[in-house]
Amino acid sequence: MAKGSGNSVADVLRPSMRLSPRERADLGRAARQKVPRSSHAGFDPGAGRTDPLDVIEEQSASRVGELIPIRYGRMAESPFRFYRGAAAIMAQDLADTPRSGLLAQLCGDAHLMNFRLLGSPERRLVFDINDFDETLPGPWEWDVKRLATSLVIAGRENGYSAKVRSDVVRAAVRSYRERMRFLAGMGNLDVWYAHGDMEQLQSLADQRLDARGRERLRKVMAKARTRDSLQAFEKLTRLQGIERRFTPDPPLIVPIDDLLQGARRDDLSGELHALVDRYARSLSTERRHLLRQYHLVDIARKVVGVGSVGTRCWILLLLGKDAEDPLILQAKEADRSVLAAHVGESAYENQGQRVVAGQRLMQAVGDVFLGWDRVKGMDGKQRDFYIRQLHDWKGIVTPQVMVPRGMRLFGELCGQTLARAHARSGDRIAIAGYLGGGDVFDRAVAEFAEVYADQNERDHAALVEAIRVGRVTAAAT
Repeated sequence: MAKGSGNSVADVLRPSMRLSPRERADLGRAARQKVPRSSHAGFDPGAGRTDPLDVIEEQSASRVGELIPIRYGRMAESPFRFYRGAAAIMAQDLADTPRSGLLAQLCGDAHLMNFRLLGSPERRLVFDINDFDETLPGPWEWDVKRLATSLVIAGRENGYSAKVRSDVVRAAVRSYRERMRFLAGMGNLDVWYAHGDMEQLQSLADQRLDARGRERLRKVMAKARTRDSLQAFEKLTRLQGIERRFTPDPPLIVPIDDLLQGARRDDLSGELHALVDRYARSLSTERRHLLRQYHLVDIARKVVGVGSVGTRCWILLLLGKDAEDPLILQAKEADRSVLAAHVGESAYENQGQRVVAGQRLMQAVGDVFLGWDRVKGMDGKQRDFYIRQLHDWKGIVTPQVMVPRGMRLFGELCGQTLARAHARSGDRIAIAGYLGGGDVFDRAVAEFAEVYADQNERDHAALVEAIRVGRVTAAAT
């Protein structure tokens, strides 16, 4: 796809959508002849594989230099944390693996930590995908393989046996396959309205988890409901005189007054104030009206995530009717997707719009303040950003505390959620036809995930060695 061409996953799929359900299912079954489901089991990087450190360093070149050691330090902590920051490496590797030829809007970084509890605009707790920095249309298998491999890596860190890991991954992929087949029989509107309501998921957990697992989930759900702008306001700000301002916590949180001085500070502050007004144009009319009832009072730079460390990220403190009515937005730099080199450029010229469009397409419910714009930075360069609430009822179960039964259930929920997200954009009937009713694809992906987890461990070791010999510098946070 050419950048800015107007192509999208809908444009690519439109011809097949005009076919009958039987013809669409036949397309999927025919794809098995060209790309057998069992072929997804293999991964052979070959002698010409690009040095993974070169891939990471290429990403770092355009980021905030003083923050790069934090990124390396976080990625070096464990194979799983390395994997979270290695989406670009895996995208390059997946490009050489078999493709069914069927497309969907991809998350692009569908590891298990990017599935979590979120708040709907109606204030219901739902389970959905959270991170869309790398979203683009592409082979649906890539998201499935990234999810499966993350389960293997997390299982290894928890000391699970190979058999237990295989059971977890196969259950997750089976859940994806069975949900896609179920969605294939539904009408378009029914698919669009489907979502992972936590009351339903709680009922499933009550049947599948022991008392400790049920209590842990209950606490995560309760905590998620407290993670909103008011909680972030109390945690991240302090009174400075009679006004609220962000609390410095360098290098993770640096208020703009501490980061820059004089004209440079005034220029960037003015640009970010203008951002709030400009980005409102990417919101619907009623949400734009709501946003304009707030005014911006403070700005700080924030370090976020693992793979995102070094990208430019600003948190914006806005107040509404009074000093106790806060809204905290996050403006995060959106760079070119790591998938673009392998599936084609985005249809959108603004990378922030790419992220927002992908998120709106894949998520069942979304942040009412999700939008995009372009900002001139401290170096005078124009960069794309997407904007959302910093916290909006977000909750997550960390894999380190999961027992095998809990991780298996979590993997199944992720698989179902990913299938629903893909079904909203891709040809769900053709994908279901390709997957079929047997477990051939499930077993193949489970095998791939183990082999790729081995590769991830080698890549992680290479980063640790590069830090040891001084090729790159790491910092602990």
